[in-house]
Amino acid sequence: MDCWGAFFLCLCFMTSQSETMETSQEPLLWMEKLEVMSGSRNSTSLADSLALSLIRGLEYRLLNASFGGSNLTLQTPTIQSLIFKLGCNFAGLSLSSTTMERVPQVRGGRGAGGQPVSHAMQFPAELTQDACRAPPRELRLICIYFFTDYFFQNINSSLLNNYVLGAQLGHGHVSNLSEPINISFWHNQSLEGYTVTCVFWKEGASEHYWGLWSPEGCRTEKPSPSQVLCRCNHLSYFAVLMQLSLAPVPAELLAPLMYISLVGCSISIVASLLTTLLHCQARKQGDSITRIHMNLHASVLLLNVAFLLSSELAKPPESGAACTALAAILHFALLSCLTWMAIEGFNLYLLLGRVYNIYIRRYLLKLCAVGWGVPALLVLFLLVVKSSVYGPHTIPLSDSQGNGTGFRNMSICWVRNPWVHNILVMGYGGLTSLFNLVVLVWALRVLHRLRARDKVLNTRACRDSFTVLGLTVLLGTTWTLAFFSFGVFLLPQLFLFTTFNSLYGFFLFLWFCSHRCRSEAEVEAEMEAFSSSQTMQ
Repeated sequence: MDCWGAFFLCLCFMTSQSETMETSQEPLLWMEKLEVMSGSRNSTSLADSLALSLIRGLEYRLLNASFGGSNLTLQTPTIQSLIFKLGCNFAGLSLSSTTMERVPQVRGGRGAGGQPVSHAMQFPAELTQDACRAPPRELRLICIYFFTDYFFQNINSSLLNNYVLGAQLGHGHVSNLSEPINISFWHNQSLEGYTVTCVFWKEGASEHYWGLWSPEGCRTEKPSPSQVLCRCNHLSYFAVLMQLSLAPVPAELLAPLMYISLVGCSISIVASLLTTLLHCQARKQGDSITRIHMNLHASVLLLNVAFLLSSELAKPPESGAACTALAAILHFALLSCLTWMAIEGFNLYLLLGRVYNIYIRRYLLKLCAVGWGVPALLVLFLLVVKSSVYGPHTIPLSDSQGNGTGFRNMSICWVRNPWVHNILVMGYGGLTSLFNLVVLVWALRVLHRLRARDKVLNTRACRDSFTVLGLTVLLGTTWTLAFFSFGVFLLPQLFLFTTFNSLYGFFLFLWFCSHRCRSEAEVEAEMEAFSSSQTMQ
């Protein structure tokens, strides 16, 4: 009987061990399902709801897993889960990426363990106070670390290191802690020049995803240039939003700026179409100068249309290949517009420098090769080398109301790479504006000398002065306002830049109409003079 009893006890022990391993391996299987899903990179609404159900399933199985000892670690390449058994005598807990490898693991893998410290969490003793007021069966604290932002997709965010650190207590929702939970993130480079904000994942706050990043209940600190410390009074999934912007746009100005842009661009589109139709109607009278103006109108028309569509296609689920293509078209349209502005400046230099005597073989064809070809080559080169430079781009909005409703950032299909933006947007535009300003100043001096030298040409000089003043818009001098988006100039610059440049096509239309009216008046005057001379003869 003793032998049979010993055999029965051994069998029971082995069965219980097998069940323990099965219950501890079950969360690992769910983590592997999440790994497979993240590898698919599918961003549909169905995938979003599936991600939510898998995360909820993982949380449930971690809270109900059976294991020996006081803690357990489960790990896959991009997900790490930790389970802790807590008591009502809980005195606090500190975790970091350098100490996690010493926690007993079911399965090893490449993760935070063994690497230089990259993140840490510190839980206060107050964490279990509310749960211990009622006699719980067992307190469980689970921590889930995602080293990918796939399951928390939000086009309005760029996460520091793509880290999402989550924690949950098995009994009740933990919130409004008097002593905060400290979550630290380290970066391998300095974060100077970036706006960093501690946020948590607020479920149900978005129309497109299963949640939204919100700063409620979290305070952001920067103990060092490469560290971000988040002090939050509740448990959730935490991350750090990182935005390359020292002066975000006030959120309350978004609506008026969008309204000005919508109205101005719509007016410019109609004006550009009317100008093109008027030119086609009188194309027999068109010369190379008028054709240059029409190419500028075409680039402005394309720019306005692409800009109005960019904010719509940046919204999910459209924010994919279509957004990338539209961002490339918008960049091409802007570069073409800037290039044709420079061509207008070059043409003005030839008009005054050669005293209205311009002849260059295939002049317009060569200008078109520059005005349309160079921007096309630049954009195609970027698409071939790295198409990810285009896509949804976030415009940060500061919440000056402090109501903690979350980030209401605006996204458009645009250039995402800061180097490309600095060189092929700001740099390209700066060189164009500088060149046209120099040409404009030179042209005014030439016309001033003409007026002072020959009084007979006074009428002509005045007419040219009026033309040059009109060309201040044609040469795009209002685009120089883009370089005053700092300090006290930010808010005035936003409204002036948005107003003038959204109406740029309309200003070109007015200039075209005035130029055409003057040309027709000159033709009529010449015809009257010719008729008078014929009558006298």
